[in-house]
Amino acid sequence: MSAASGIRERYTEGGLLGTLTPGARPAIVVVDLQYGFTEAGYRPGFDLDAVVENTRTLLDTARCAGIPVWFSTIAFPEDGGIGRTWLRKMPALTVLREGDRSVRIDERLAMRDDEHLVVKQTASAFAGTALAAEMAAAGVDTLVVAGATTSGCVRATVVDACAADLPTFVVRECVGDRETAPHDAALFDIDAKYGDVVSLDQALSQVRGLS
Repeated sequence: MSAASGIRERYTEGGLLGTLTPGARPAIVVVDLQYGFTEAGYRPGFDLDAVVENTRTLLDTARCAGIPVWFSTIAFPEDGGIGRTWLRKMPALTVLREGDRSVRIDERLAMRDDEHLVVKQTASAFAGTALAAEMAAAGVDTLVVAGATTSGCVRATVVDACAADLPTFVVRECVGDRETAPHDAALFDIDAKYGDVVSLDQALSQVRGLS
């Protein structure tokens, strides 16, 4: 038995690693796939090409099914807004200023005019934003999550979605991190306690079933 299998077995025996059931009105949430993260020329950026490509596949399928899409982006005002502590902890984020190209959603994702954009200054797409209210108004009962970083803003968003009683499914091929270890640890932690981690094929099948 591998170490990972042994951990999963102990967690399951301890009452973790349950599974969630998707509802009938899902939404896609794309966390922070903005140029400041998808282009390595920016200090917070790294190679997310595969994540962007896979997320575009997910988005195109969701759009065909009429499933609503929310994007989030990190953009700080000059005074830091509500994210001043985070900026002190992660000074690399200071390049993500309102109006700068780094805060724009990567054009490869082809964000549409009728899709939602949440601007945030915290890790979670829910904290300090109108995301929860917008989803409640739209009758959303399930989230399918993509984006970056797995151990940071994706995980924080999933934790808050769980707190908002929204079953959440993180698409493994559609999330990324700077290093493999925090990425893998975050996916395991999410799957154990807050949401289900699914493959892109599983997510596409789920979305197509709602067409």
